Amino acid sequence: MELAKARQNTRKERWQSFRSVMTQNKAAMAGAIIIGIYLLMMLVAPLVAPYDPFEISLEDKLTPPSMEHWMGTDDKGRDILSRILYGSRLSIGVGFASVLFGAFFGITLGLIAGYYGKWVDTIISRLLDVMLAFPGILLALAIISALGPGLINVTIAVGVFSIPLFARIVRGSTMEVKKLEYIDAIRTLGANDFTIIFKHVFPNVLSPIIVQGSMRLATAILSAAGLSFLGLGAQPPSPEWGAMLSSGRDFLFSAPYMAIFPGLMISVLVLGFNLFGDGLRDALDPKLKK
Repeated sequence: MELAKARQNTRKERWQSFRSVMTQNKAAMAGAIIIGIYLLMMLVAPLVAPYDPFEISLEDKLTPPSMEHWMGTDDKGRDILSRILYGSRLSIGVGFASVLFGAFFGITLGLIAGYYGKWVDTIISRLLDVMLAFPGILLALAIISALGPGLINVTIAVGVFSIPLFARIVRGSTMEVKKLEYIDAIRTLGANDFTIIFKHVFPNVLSPIIVQGSMRLATAILSAAGLSFLGLGAQPPSPEWGAMLSSGRDFLFSAPYMAIFPGLMISVLVLGFNLFGDGLRDALDPKLKK
């Protein structure tokens, strides 16, 4: 009873410390507000979008921003604001899905390599070295060239080059945690490897995973938008921000707002995740606290 109460008090103190550091970090709070606004935009897009994002109206094509079309219309007369609202679901969704994909496989490989070591660690580490030998965007291009263009394939491609980053972080943290005395005590009591890895080691390596995940979201969203910009991601008429930016580059002089608004949305969101990720690192990294 006393042990459970002590654990509860410890968790409460950690949460209060985390909340205190985050609330005092103005940049991190600004990032959290930006992310919150974007997530809210994803949820309410069908309710607040003034027009059908796929509706073509050649009579209204290349209309500059006005009270009727706040962000103007594109070369096919589609309302840019409505397309940006709906596009948030695609751009942000691909970012989250790719990071979850990379985190799942990266964490699993990192835990196995760090816990078992020896030849298992050697094989996994060499595999990760091969993946890291390729620049991330080139690895993604190679994967998409094999799988073909499309949002699902972009998600897989961006997720694959996130795997070694998560694996390296988890491997190092696991190697430190498995040397602790309480892990030896649990093993002596008869716990199997699966229980030790996922019930006792994994919770103790969550902090760097959360920080890496929040920082990686910015890179994933930017990479997915870049691939769509090259025509390898979302295909017309999908209102994905990278694809919208690609369409707008042909009208930079006659209708610059076609490229400005989707580019601005990507930039602000990436900034928000970077600011929030820096704040998480400050709050969760005990070395920085000291």
